Amino acid sequence: MADAAKALSGLLSGIAQNVYHEKEEMTEDLLRRELFPDLSEEQFRVLFDKMRGLLKSIATADMDHAQLEAFLTAQTRRQGSGGVTPEQAAALSRFWKSQRVRVRESLLAQSRWEPGLRGLSWRVDLQAAAGRADAAHSGPVALVELQLGRAGQDSEFVCLEFDEARVNQMLKKMADVQESVDRIVQHT
Repeated sequence: MADAAKALSGLLSGIAQNVYHEKEEMTEDLLRRELFPDLSEEQFRVLFDKMRGLLKSIATADMDHAQLEAFLTAQTRRQGSGGVTPEQAAALSRFWKSQRVRVRESLLAQSRWEPGLRGLSWRVDLQAAAGRADAAHSGPVALVELQLGRAGQDSEFVCLEFDEARVNQMLKKMADVQESVDRIVQHT
């Protein structure tokens, strides 16, 4: 019984390593050989697909404890090969309680297609006029440096230069964004 529980926990960990943490060496064949050598390939395939499907359902819904328990209770009560045994439900519950945060972080990282903002720095420069010809260009200039990047990659830097009119225009747009966010937050 303890060996079966350990094997199920190992299977769930292996599935998570492959699906959510992109460890390609954690193959279905390796899991079968190491954890369930007594099962035929077909029997293991059924178990593997069922556990992977359940884990994906749980992860996609980002189930909390109450949702997980209700889901597993419903799965345990199902008749036929689609349901889970109480031992499988217990293994899924233990696994999800310990790995929920890591799986969620992995799903979030995988869902980001564009680089994210890692940092922002700014300063205001005053340009000194050399003569009357430069008088039109002697106002303050805001310099904004954005640090962009994806997880696991080096950052890229973008430098933007704004005169006073552009700063005011950008602040107006940011106020519009803030209003939209506030409206959405108030409705939920």
